[in-house]
Amino acid sequence: MNIVIIEDEQPARERLEEMLKKIMPATNIVATHDNVKSAHKWFAQNPLPDLVLLDIQLGDGTAFDLLKLVKIDCPIIFTTAYSKFALDAFKEKSIDYLLKPVKKAELEGALQKLKELKQIFSKPDVATNELKATGAKEYKKRFMIRLGEHIRTLAVEQIAYFISENKCTFARSYEGLNYPLDNNLDTLEEMLDPQAFFRINRQYLINLKAIEEMKMYSKARVIVKLKPVAKELPIVSAERSADFKLWLAGELR
Repeated sequence: MNIVIIEDEQPARERLEEMLKKIMPATNIVATHDNVKSAHKWFAQNPLPDLVLLDIQLGDGTAFDLLKLVKIDCPIIFTTAYSKFALDAFKEKSIDYLLKPVKKAELEGALQKLKELKQIFSKPDVATNELKATGAKEYKKRFMIRLGEHIRTLAVEQIAYFISENKCTFARSYEGLNYPLDNNLDTLEEMLDPQAFFRINRQYLINLKAIEEMKMYSKARVIVKLKPVAKELPIVSAERSADFKLWLAGELR
């Protein structure tokens, strides 16, 4: 889960980071901010995280000042020393309202609430149930891309590979352009047709059509040359090598 923490008190910020790592070791804290100005700039230039932990009183204003400047269309957990802002907070996309000092059990409860809400709102509709009944699965066809204030769609057929880099995920098009995504590679693996896409290592999820050349790197590993060319030639990890060869042959189940 990608999380942004906006908190002007360093001890409180570090405590939140520590608790998050204990509750969810796979947590990816993509950014921390202590004021409205820097947070506003970050949201204008980056894809939305999965969750924002947002202090209400910041160094140069309040959380509500930030929300007037930028639309944060993702769940928010407010953290504050004051209870008087609760009503205003719940008018926003608030999952919970935690009073400082935030306790681990309370934060854990808020994260559990977020998980349960996601499950409720992601329940399949009738059409999806019918697809499951026939054994068919609907795979992702396109992505919505945010580029600052601009929005565009990117069809899966246009994507050569996905790459995880500097704690962010990008879709690389056949034109050689990188597009930021909100999803990590683990999630993308579940969303994409496994006949077309394969996770070769922790950093790359590739399209079969993007493979230009392959060479043996060692007894169990393979170097893959992609088009468009990646910064470094990706290497199929040893633990994925056997499945990779089955995937190439169309025999991976």
